[in-house]
Amino acid sequence: MNLQEVVSVENMRKSDAKTIADHTTSAELMHRAAQGIFNAVKFTGKVAIVCGKGNNGGDGYALACILCKNGITPTIVRASDGFSKDGLYYYQSAKSLGALEESLDIIGNFSGYDIVVDCLLGTGFSGEVTGSIKDAIEQINASTAYIISADINSGINGDTGVADIAVNSDLTVSIGAYKTGLFLNDAPYYIDAMVNADIGIDLVSEEYKFIDYSLIHMFEGYNSIVMTTEEFFDKYGYNPQTCNIAQCILDISITNRKTVVVKTDHSAVIADLKYVYFCADYAK
Repeated sequence: MNLQEVVSVENMRKSDAKTIADHTTSAELMHRAAQGIFNAVKFTGKVAIVCGKGNNGGDGYALACILCKNGITPTIVRASDGFSKDGLYYYQSAKSLGALEESLDIIGNFSGYDIVVDCLLGTGFSGEVTGSIKDAIEQINASTAYIISADINSGINGDTGVADIAVNSDLTVSIGAYKTGLFLNDAPYYIDAMVNADIGIDLVSEEYKFIDYSLIHMFEGYNSIVMTTEEFFDKYGYNPQTCNIAQCILDISITNRKTVVVKTDHSAVIADLKYVYFCADYAK
């Protein structure tokens, strides 16, 4: 069985860099990411793309280009000043193709928009959401539009899944490979559905595997150790914001010679002596 990969943010960063160094430009990977988002959704009606200043925003500008070429004129909403190098290229390209632009102050709660794409913060984000980014997240969450998050819901830590405030998405389109933070702690409560878009990134190392949520029962019997995330942190005294749950429960599994399952209401991470698996009822 060919299982999908789940990786840490650092693994993805190194893998992305290696892929660029070996054979694919960063601009091409950004275009592939945007194409992956476009392919995952039937874009119709009025579309807004809300962008930050990093490469996640660049994915949004590249998506705007693709939408323009497919007969849909999106509205770009810039929540931050500045661009990444490739982001600036796609922003200028999108504008030349006819993409509209509106300010965050005027856009309000995106009234009248059918789809809003969250391209504010990427998987490398950690810390506290503040300023205009926080305002943008609150405005997106107040919208009645269909919400798509690019790679990860803005505000969620890509490794731990911890979030004080984050975008509530109808669909999250992970890019390259699923990140651990998409399954852990707060993340399951912000994501309604999730798919991954393979854009041809060569992983420098394999870490964890994704399995179908329907298989979780196979790991919960046979005297396995089964805990909620709250019970896990209480029992072992770990901090949700810093604990690598996958490594911690693998250590526990090896020490006790038992399968360990740590789960939320919608997701689970499983250590089976040698391997670690992630699953969620919202992920495909």
